[in-house]
Amino acid sequence: MRVKSKIPVFAVLGHPNEGKSSVVSTLSEDDRVRITPVPGETVVCHPYPVVIDGEEIIRFVDTPGFQAPKKTLAWFKAHEETTDNIVGLFRKFCLRNQDFQDEVELLGPVEMGAGIIYVLDGSRPLRSDDKAEMEILRMTGQPRMAVINNKDASEGYIEDWKKELRKHFNVVRIFNAHRATYRERIDLLESLRAIDPDWQGPLEKVITAFKQDWQRRNTRTAELILEMLEKCIRYKIVKKFQDEDHLESARKAMEADYGGKIAGLEKETHQRIKKRFKHNIFQMELPPDDMVNQSLFNERTWQVLGLKPGQLAIAAGVAGGIMGSILDVAAHGLTFGIFTALGGLAAAGSALLGGSKMTNLKIKGIRIGGFRIQTGPMENPQFMFVLIDRALLLYARIINWAHGRRGLPDSKAEIQDPAPIKMGYTSLWEDRERRACFRLFKMIRTGTFESGSSEKQAFLDLILTTLEKISRNAYQDT
Repeated sequence: MRVKSKIPVFAVLGHPNEGKSSVVSTLSEDDRVRITPVPGETVVCHPYPVVIDGEEIIRFVDTPGFQAPKKTLAWFKAHEETTDNIVGLFRKFCLRNQDFQDEVELLGPVEMGAGIIYVLDGSRPLRSDDKAEMEILRMTGQPRMAVINNKDASEGYIEDWKKELRKHFNVVRIFNAHRATYRERIDLLESLRAIDPDWQGPLEKVITAFKQDWQRRNTRTAELILEMLEKCIRYKIVKKFQDEDHLESARKAMEADYGGKIAGLEKETHQRIKKRFKHNIFQMELPPDDMVNQSLFNERTWQVLGLKPGQLAIAAGVAGGIMGSILDVAAHGLTFGIFTALGGLAAAGSALLGGSKMTNLKIKGIRIGGFRIQTGPMENPQFMFVLIDRALLLYARIINWAHGRRGLPDSKAEIQDPAPIKMGYTSLWEDRERRACFRLFKMIRTGTFESGSSEKQAFLDLILTTLEKISRNAYQDT
């Protein structure tokens, strides 16, 4: 007996190993879905609800694959004149028949009124079993969509599939569950509205909820980035020493501690951003040479991310040649601007960055009090732009990493080009936006930044606008 659900429910059906579980995982944004290359791993139906603000708004059901479609179709045709509930009759009389064990299980959600999403691998040729499955699903009378989920790049059979699918389904869509972006997931939900008039209202609410939730995720991501910047830019370590002979080793140890702390703060933020986009269990992995995986204080990181020398000079309001020479130093000694020694101290200094740029430390002994060495706060504004770029790059990877995807990228095109060109997002901003960030950097560093300030809101708006452009693919994926 069919029961009309208060929320949209869709059973994801198809042949074994065609990508059903990947589609379920991607559409539900649930990385708990078991996905393996072994056919027949799913033996019972499993629902995956989508919950937003504590309320279930839609449900996708992963199902076993068809095992005996031709026999099942023959049974359907032999009994279609005897009932208007062919699915219920089939499941009632074949419940204990081992020949139909998988078909009885996978048609359970359909009997209860679920819509149908039929998944197939369009990179292979059409078979007679496929035609039998399509006809079975047509005979159920339920609203249905066909999803062509190519498992490789081959498209030689797509047109053959489309021609046959149109005979049996209300809507036919191409959808790669391993590479589907947020926008493509929304587009698929939009298409589901067309499979039956009764689904339009409920699915409109689902789509609206998805979009509102996405906006909240972006807003929180912008806040997390700002919170990270505040912690990283202000962070400092201060230690006292009596023995001049150990000052150099102490400085190196503090440098390591400083770098480790900053790396930890950045990693914690990245993890929190991942959780906002429901990457909780299966760890999204990136290639080892992806810029997000590189050390923050790696020379190439600063060459590839952040601003160009001229852009940073404009943001700081100084001559480009002077700022360019400073950045040349930074490229070969990325820790400049984070060490100060308080005590007997002679240092080469520059006020261009709002503090002292230490190039050579000469420390003299002090009779009373010994030596006091301070690491941080960071004086180089490029540090801020590099941190922002790494967070934005991570965001771009996350939103384009479908939950049904497993393992490292298999395309060389996804690995970063080793050429030292700017490939972040901050270098694409307008001069006025970069100048605003520079002012924010100075305010954070000097402790004059206030949580309710206009500068904070302007920065959050800038980051949010950038996130929205990335999710709309208004920026090319770097």
